[in-house]
Amino acid sequence: MFLTFYRQTLNKCAKNYFKTNLILNSKYSSTTFNIDKESKRHGGELVASVLKIYDTRHEVNAVFAADAVARLRQHIGVAAVTSGPGVTNTITSLKNAQLAESPVILLAGAAPTLMKGKGALQDIDQIPIIQSMCKFTARITNVEDIVPTLREAISISQSGTSGPVFIEFPLDVLQTYQEVLRDASFIKNPDTQEKKKFDESVHQHISRQFHNAWSQKEFGPLPVTIPKPSTEEITKVADILENAKRPLLLMGSQSTLPPLKSDQLVQTVNNLGIPTYLGGMSRGLLGTNSPLQMRQNRKIAIKEADVIILAGAVCDFRLTYGKGFSPETKVISINRSQEQMLKNHGVFWNSAATIQADVGLTLLELQNHMKERKWRGSEKCREWIEKLREMEIKKEEDTAKKLAQKPDDGHMNPLVLLTAMDEVIPKDAILVADGGDFVGRLDPGTFGTLGVGAGFALGAKAVYPERTVVIIYGDGSAGYSLMEFDTFVRHKLPVVGIIGNDACWTQIAREQVPHFKSAVACDLDYTHYEDAAKALGTQSLFLDGDMDVKQVREALTQVMARSRTEKQSLVVNVLIGKTNFREGSISV
Repeated sequence: MFLTFYRQTLNKCAKNYFKTNLILNSKYSSTTFNIDKESKRHGGELVASVLKIYDTRHEVNAVFAADAVARLRQHIGVAAVTSGPGVTNTITSLKNAQLAESPVILLAGAAPTLMKGKGALQDIDQIPIIQSMCKFTARITNVEDIVPTLREAISISQSGTSGPVFIEFPLDVLQTYQEVLRDASFIKNPDTQEKKKFDESVHQHISRQFHNAWSQKEFGPLPVTIPKPSTEEITKVADILENAKRPLLLMGSQSTLPPLKSDQLVQTVNNLGIPTYLGGMSRGLLGTNSPLQMRQNRKIAIKEADVIILAGAVCDFRLTYGKGFSPETKVISINRSQEQMLKNHGVFWNSAATIQADVGLTLLELQNHMKERKWRGSEKCREWIEKLREMEIKKEEDTAKKLAQKPDDGHMNPLVLLTAMDEVIPKDAILVADGGDFVGRLDPGTFGTLGVGAGFALGAKAVYPERTVVIIYGDGSAGYSLMEFDTFVRHKLPVVGIIGNDACWTQIAREQVPHFKSAVACDLDYTHYEDAAKALGTQSLFLDGDMDVKQVREALTQVMARSRTEKQSLVVNVLIGKTNFREGSISV
C-alpha cells in the first residue's frame, strides 16, 4: 500500500510540475530522481549463475512443469513466458494449477510502458484475461517495485488456500537505463512547445521508472499465513471419532501441503489407525504395503462408514458430489478453502463438523488429542479394517481374472501391460498420469486436463533428477506433449513415456457410440508414435499382439535398463485392445 501511495504522490507532483513548466530541463530530471545513469545492471546476468532454466517447446508445458515443481517441493514453482500469445497459451495449465491449488508464479513479458496501447507487438491487456485464475496479479511499471512485488506475490501464492499468481514485466522495466533512453521515442529537433513537452514527458517517465532502482531492499521472504485449527474444533472432531466403529479417512491433495513434511504425515495417519483412501497428490503417501490403505471398493466403504473424515478431499465429481454418503454417516470436512470444504453441502450431504484449516496440521492435532484419550483406531476398528481388506482382495482377484481375456482385435490386453509395468517400474518412481482411460485409477487433477504429461514430467525430473519418471499416456493425450521429448533430450533428462495406443478416444467412444450409434470424431490411427520420438533423439520400443505379463515384463525391463544406463529418454508404444474393464468409468 505504501508503494502505491508513493507512486501516486510522485505522479501528482510530476503532473503539477508540468502545469507550470511546459519545458522540463533534463538535467533537473537526473538530479530530482535517484538514478544511477551509468549502471549497466538489469538482473539478467544473474539468472544463469543462480537459477537452472529449462526451456520448453510450448508455454503450456512450462506452467505444467512449474505446477509439478510446486507440488513436489511443497514450495513455489516458477514459469516465465513471452507476452501476448505466450500468455494466452498458458490458460489451460494456469487453470489446472488454480484447481489443484498449486502456488505457481507466472511471470510474463509485455510491451514497453511507453508503447502501451500504441500498437506494439503482442500488446494486449493480459491481466483481465487471467485475473479470475490468479490469487494476485500485478504490472510492474517502476524498477524499484520488482522486489517488493515479487515478495508479496510469493507470500500470497502460499498463504491460505494456495494458488497461482501473475506478474507482468514490460520490456523497458527489464532493460538498463541507457538502453531504455536509447530506444525511447524522442522527437529529433522538436520545433513546437507540444513536441518539447512530449520529449520532456518521456524523460520524466524514464526518470520515474528508474528512481531508486538499485537502492537497498529487503530480499527475505514475507511470512506465509497458514490457517490452524482451534482446540474447540479438534475436541469436537475427537468426540465424534472416539465413538466411531467404522471410520474412514479420505485424503486429497491438500493434505500434502506444507508445513507438515510427508514423513510426519505418514506417521500421523498410521497413529490414527483409520482405514484410508488416497487421492490426488496424496497417492503413494503410504507406500505399497500399508495395512490401512485401501485402493478398491471406495464407493461401498463410503456407504457403510459411520464416520468419514474428508482430509482435503472434496465432494465434487470424484466423490459423486457427496450423493453416496449415508444420511446417518457423520461427515467431518477439513479444508483450507471454505468453498471446497462445503462444496455441495446441504444439497447432497451434511456435515457433523467442519474445520477450515491446514489439513496436515489438523490431522496432527487430532492424533495428539486421540493419543491423550488412549484411542487407537487400528485396534478399535480391527473388524472394519479386516472386512475392507477382504473386499479389497476379492476385487483384485476379480480384476486378475480379466488378465486372461483376449481382445477381439488381436492387440494386447491393457491389464497385461499395467501388470507388467507395476512389476518393472521402481517403487520410488514418479508416475505422471496423462490420459483418462488407459491409466484406470490415476487422474491429473480436478480439471481432468489432457496434456499434462511432459510438463509434469519435466518438473518432476527437475526436482528429483535421480528418480525414474514415467509418463503413462493414452494415445490421445500423447499428441499434446510428445514434442517435449526434444526438451528432455536437450537437457539430458531421461524420462520414460509409455503410450497405451488403442487408436481411439475410448473414454468418449464408450459413452458416445451406444448413445448416438456413431463413432464420429472418436477414431484415431495406430500411429507409430515411437518413431516420432526416436526422431527427437529418444530410445523407442514397439509392442503389439498377444503377449503375456512375463513377455511384456522382460521387454520393458531390458529397454528401461538400457535407458537408465545410457541416460536416454524412452518412448514405448503399445497397441492395446478394446476391453470392458473400464466400463462405466467416465466422470461428469
